Amino acid sequence: MILIDNFNFAGKKAIIRVDFNVPLNKETGEVSDDTRIRGALPTIKKVIADGGCAILMSHMGRPKQNPDPKYSLKQIIPAIEKYLGKIQFAPDCQKAEEQAKNLKAGEILLLENLRFYAEEEGKPRMEKDDPAYEDAKKALKSAQKDFAKKLASYADVYVNDAFGTAHRKHGSTAVIADYFADDAKMFGFLINNELKAMDKVLGDAQRPFTAIMGGAKVSDKINVIKNLLGRVDNLIIGGGMTYTFVKALGGQIGSSLCEADKLDLANEILAEAKAKGVKVFLPIDAVNADKFDKDAATNTSDVDKTPEGWMGLDIAEKSIKQFTEVITSSKTVIWNGPMGVFEFDKFAKGTSAVAQAVADATQKNGAFTLIGGGDSVAAINKNRLADKVSYVSTGGGAMLEYMEGKILPGIAAIRGDK
Repeated sequence: MILIDNFNFAGKKAIIRVDFNVPLNKETGEVSDDTRIRGALPTIKKVIADGGCAILMSHMGRPKQNPDPKYSLKQIIPAIEKYLGKIQFAPDCQKAEEQAKNLKAGEILLLENLRFYAEEEGKPRMEKDDPAYEDAKKALKSAQKDFAKKLASYADVYVNDAFGTAHRKHGSTAVIADYFADDAKMFGFLINNELKAMDKVLGDAQRPFTAIMGGAKVSDKINVIKNLLGRVDNLIIGGGMTYTFVKALGGQIGSSLCEADKLDLANEILAEAKAKGVKVFLPIDAVNADKFDKDAATNTSDVDKTPEGWMGLDIAEKSIKQFTEVITSSKTVIWNGPMGVFEFDKFAKGTSAVAQAVADATQKNGAFTLIGGGDSVAAINKNRLADKVSYVSTGGGAMLEYMEGKILPGIAAIRGDK
């Protein structure tokens, strides 16, 4: 596998899969967070600096028709030009032959939203129980190859720098790689950094190694937790999934979120952790609400003594103290998922405290800290601590699947994982 660092793009056209699926201000239509655009800049600038030209392709949202102005990448051109100067735009990603052909060294062409074509995702835009679904799916699989082949025809080199979509076998992330020789396809700087960070955590972690798993459901994180149990020393559990474990242990959870069909699974996880010598830390106390609302009335109780009619929406002081001690004494930390409903200020304290503890572990204890998942990243950014941790992953679903030990199609297409 060739590395972008060592490749010379002089005189070459590079088609780059970026992740420009950025949030837009509903009122102005402007990009409200350009983190993903900034993340792609090193790769784009490398191509241009070498004397090559860059063809950028991305998706945005989940359009159901072609075209759909609501999801047009034309809206984000000003945000890109802020960093790269004037760029060109192709209003149809499958009809950009002439524009690509006429590109000169140093020029940049942005293709319209790939998902305007169902062939990008390779799945029919109909319900799965539709009698025509399977036939449509087979037809799209063949059409997806043609779709990817057309994109590939625009360039000499393929660069995948969109980690956030690497877990999907889409036309632009996996299939397109088949149309480039091994010495003409590579990862961009962003994906390389993602893989280095995750491989460090999975294969070269310093101890103590602590995993922090939050979020709503055990079922969303079960495979990650199981894969990490053989690697970590400590497992901290927070967020809504807490109450499935508390209920499984016989605690009172009031009206807190609980996956009743996952109680046995929760006990299995706890038993497996004990057998492997992993210390599991559940919250000790919680901030409860009388309803799921930012203005809800609140009280505090032991996590296993939630009053009837109340629901736990954040961890409280004793939990914060214990979690902080575990995190700040660790040498490797991975964090995925909030400790509570941090979108509501009343219930954000626990998540903010964990964010600060992860930053302190990094800055004061020299720990390697990896943050991933939309909510965890949002929490780190909300607390302005992104530059105080080791690495913030751009791929929520992709990171989770990689942590589960799954092979990601977008990675395997270039690295040859099996």
